[in-house]
Amino acid sequence: MSRHFQLLLFFLSLSSCGIFNSFEKKPKREFRGVWIATVVNIDWPKNGNDNAEKQKTDFLNILNFYQQLNYNAVIVQVRAAGDAFYPSEFAPWSRFLTGLEGKKPDWSENNLEWMISETHKRGIEFHAWLNPYRATFDEDFEVLSETHDYCTHPEWMVHYGKKNYYNPGLPEVRAHFSKIIAEIVSTYDIDAIHFDDYFYPYKITDVVFDDSLAFKTHALTNQSLDDWRRSNIDSLVKETHRTIKSIKPWVQFGISPFGVWKNDTTDPRGSDTKAGQTTYEDLYADPLLWMEEGWVDYLAPQVYWSMELPVASHRKIVNWWAKNNHNTNLYIGNGAYKIRNNSDEAWANKKELPNQFKLAREIPEISGNIVFSAKSLLNNNPDVTKYIKRKLYSEPSLTPIADKTNEPPQTAKLMLQSQDSENVNFTIIDQEKYQYVLWYTSGRNVKSEYPIEKLQGKMLINEKSKIIQIPKSNLRGNYFALSFLDRYGRETKPVVLHLKEILHDDSKK
Repeated sequence: MSRHFQLLLFFLSLSSCGIFNSFEKKPKREFRGVWIATVVNIDWPKNGNDNAEKQKTDFLNILNFYQQLNYNAVIVQVRAAGDAFYPSEFAPWSRFLTGLEGKKPDWSENNLEWMISETHKRGIEFHAWLNPYRATFDEDFEVLSETHDYCTHPEWMVHYGKKNYYNPGLPEVRAHFSKIIAEIVSTYDIDAIHFDDYFYPYKITDVVFDDSLAFKTHALTNQSLDDWRRSNIDSLVKETHRTIKSIKPWVQFGISPFGVWKNDTTDPRGSDTKAGQTTYEDLYADPLLWMEEGWVDYLAPQVYWSMELPVASHRKIVNWWAKNNHNTNLYIGNGAYKIRNNSDEAWANKKELPNQFKLAREIPEISGNIVFSAKSLLNNNPDVTKYIKRKLYSEPSLTPIADKTNEPPQTAKLMLQSQDSENVNFTIIDQEKYQYVLWYTSGRNVKSEYPIEKLQGKMLINEKSKIIQIPKSNLRGNYFALSFLDRYGRETKPVVLHLKEILHDDSKK
């Protein structure tokens, strides 16, 4: 056997064992998200007193950075503590945006509309992140606007630790929050509503969350306090889902619960962990039920521990969620903020976060990752960022489909509008069905589906002009394929066009 043949067999055996597969795999659909935290100006804006142009520049810096990394979703905190990052009938302007709570920002346009528009221009989803129950961030109540619910509805509040919380046990609180959800879904072109892990607050030793009066008033006969609290959160989730879908069925609803549902020491169904608190027993949240009932479109548990941490192994927890997934898009929340900033030495290794991404990609039930938070990679750890881009995110990826129950729409009807030295312009008919146009390099014969490596462009369709403008510089060769994404993320069947031929035809369908 020749030496060259032996080497060939060696490399083939490595490939067949899967050593290279996860790094070489280029999934066409994979959620790649980042949380942009606004509370106490963690990520954006850097300062509430910054002028509008500075805030715009800083937001675009975040978008552009993650676009270059081939991310496809941002989860932007638009309600941090009973406030709003948009004009609202139900909450004052956030001081984290304007420097003074209740003060209107000095933007010349609607700031949230602008943020969503700039995000979509880059082919990135915008998920509006709301904190349902945190009413105040600290005990500095003097900074609150007189229109804040703490001032106008003190009966809704429960003081716990150094914060105030909306009482989840009050029906009027849940009704109020439904109005908040309806307002933002009706007004803005968002892709999703997103909740984090703050339901009932994390427990503080020897401190009582005093909801005894609400429990006495609203609990069912023989219902325990714990079950009643969980039923309150279930009601919030169910009603939020109903509200969203009644207004815009394509808008997703996602929740990012604390990473450990239960330890197996208290429930054999739980994970092999020793978490000090759990999402079911301490935060009174039951994400397994939400998946079973179809109340969420995606779940993104916050698994912020390192791969082999003994008390809470990232690997074990991720596999537990995959095993317990129930027909829901499942993403993993990753603690990028811990890189070289944690007592756990595993986070000093530049491959810790990439290996977590790799693990998620290897498990069929998991469809992507979300990192907390934006500044963790934006301003720090360039070696980690370069490694992720080179090994895992070298190609773009489409987000997972939000609605898998229905067939995608038919390919759009197009009419050639005009062409010049730089662009080919089409008018799209029935454009309200579609959000983006995609184009791929192609041969003469159309394929049923094109791999992500063939994708040359993704462009937001202008709802008003109905014009699709494709740069000729993005069209490699004479043949190219067009397809479209509807608002559920479903892709139409592609159609192949010939660049030279279409310039001599009046229309193409």
